[in-house]
Amino acid sequence: FLYLCKKLRPVLERQHTSFRMCVPLQKRVAIALWRLATGSEYASIGRLFGVGCTTVCRCVREFCSAAETFLVPEQIRLPDEEQFRGMAADIENRWGLPQCVGAIDACHIPILSPQHNHNKYLNHNGWHSIILQGVVDGNGLFWNVFAGLPGSLDDARVLRLSTLWELASRGNLFPAHTRSVGTMTTGYYILGDSPYPLLDWLLKPFHDNGRLPSEQQMCNHKFRRVQLVAESAFRKLKGRWHCLLKKNECQVQLVKSTVLTCCALHNLCESNGDIYETLWDEAVAEAVGQQSVVAVPLDVEEGGGHVRDALMKHLLGDGQPVT
Repeated sequence: FLYLCKKLRPVLERQHTSFRMCVPLQKRVAIALWRLATGSEYASIGRLFGVGCTTVCRCVREFCSAAETFLVPEQIRLPDEEQFRGMAADIENRWGLPQCVGAIDACHIPILSPQHNHNKYLNHNGWHSIILQGVVDGNGLFWNVFAGLPGSLDDARVLRLSTLWELASRGNLFPAHTRSVGTMTTGYYILGDSPYPLLDWLLKPFHDNGRLPSEQQMCNHKFRRVQLVAESAFRKLKGRWHCLLKKNECQVQLVKSTVLTCCALHNLCESNGDIYETLWDEAVAEAVGQQSVVAVPLDVEEGGGHVRDALMKHLLGDGQPVT
C-alpha cells in the first residue's frame, strides 16, 4: 500500500485550496483499492469512507489512469534476453519442456451494455464483455497483456489483433536464442489451448479424438501442466480483484484501464508473496461458471507442427516419466 502511494504520489496528490479540502493521498488510494478488490457500488464505498459517489468515481478513475501510466509498464513488460533464458530454464526444470517461456490464456470481463455498437460486445454466452488476453511465466506472472476488444470475438481473432501478434510478426517477440530439441533447432515458444493456431512460437496440444497415441497423450499432459499455471493466474487475478467479476458500468476505455491496473497489481502481489486466501476462489468459481469463454478449436497449422513433433520426440528420448 505504501509502495503504491509513493509510486503514484506525483500524479495523485492534491493540494488544499481556500474553497475545498482535498482528499488525502492515502485515502484516495484506499478508496480505489477497495473498489477494485470488492467491486462494491460507489454509494456503498462513499458511505464507508465518508465521501460522495462522485469522489469515489474520481478516485478510482485517477488511480487507474496513474497506474496504467506508471505501474503497468513497470510490472508487465517484455522480458529481456537474460530473463527469457531464466524463464525457459525454470519451466524446463519443473515440467521438462525446453525453450518454453510461458502460457497464453484469455477471459471475459463483464460490462453493462454499451450505448454504441452493443452487439459487438455480446459474447457467445449472451452477455456483454470485453476480452483480456494474457501471457504468464512459470510463476503465473503476466509479462504480456492485451485488453479491451469486444466479447463477440474468439480467442484466435483476439490474438491476431493483439500486441503479442504484432511483436511476433515483426520478429521482435523473442530474442534469437535457439537450441536443438529432438530432431530440429527451435527458438522460444509459449503454450496455448485448442482455440489458438499452431505456430512455431505458439504450440498447443494434439487434438484429442479419443484415440491419441500414448506419446501424444504424454505430450499433451506436459503442455497441460504449464497451461494450468495460466489458468491459476487468471483465477487469482479475479479472486483478488472482484471488480473483474461484476458488470462494470464504466465506459469501455475505463474498464480496460481497470483491467490493466488489476493485472499489474496481481504481479505486484504475487512477486511480493502476498497471501492468497483460498476462500476467494468461491466467488471466482461461481462467476466464471457463468462467464466461460467458448472455445472454437482450430486445426490451422502455420509452421508449428514440426516443432511440436520434435518436442514430443525429445520428451520420449529423455525417458521422463509423466508426473
